[in-house]
Amino acid sequence: MHTINLNGKNHTLNVPEDMPLLWAIRDVLGFTGTKFGCGLGQCGACTMHLNGSPIRSCITPISDAEGAKITTIEGIGDDPIGKQVQEAWVQEGVAQCGYCQCGQVMSATALLKDNPEPDNTAIETAMVGNICRCGTYNRIKTAIHSASDKIKEASA
Repeated sequence: MHTINLNGKNHTLNVPEDMPLLWAIRDVLGFTGTKFGCGLGQCGACTMHLNGSPIRSCITPISDAEGAKITTIEGIGDDPIGKQVQEAWVQEGVAQCGYCQCGQVMSATALLKDNPEPDNTAIETAMVGNICRCGTYNRIKTAIHSASDKIKEASA
């Protein structure tokens, strides 16, 4: 039995300790917003936050998340920074096919929590592990700058 806090609510799962967190959350708990991409932790589609840090859930065993606070795309809008990122994504029309965008939003939110005013280099460095086959990287960068500006305005 494993207990995790997912988007502010505790869940107890009876799954093997080596089950990837992605599958525990998608298949057992039914939160399907986070996507499977490569299964190797290289594409970023499965990005979630574990105690506030972005992780690749396809390679993170449930045992590593025991007692941790996990946030998925379904819960990121409850965070003021996550909400601004989601709004910027819509405003800038970032998504094309949209498959990778949950992971992109999760990584962008983590970036802005650590660095509320990133320059292009900081954005590129933070987002390097998230692949977008549609090539929306310029719109992603614009949306991150837009969210940063809104966060700065809100705190002024």
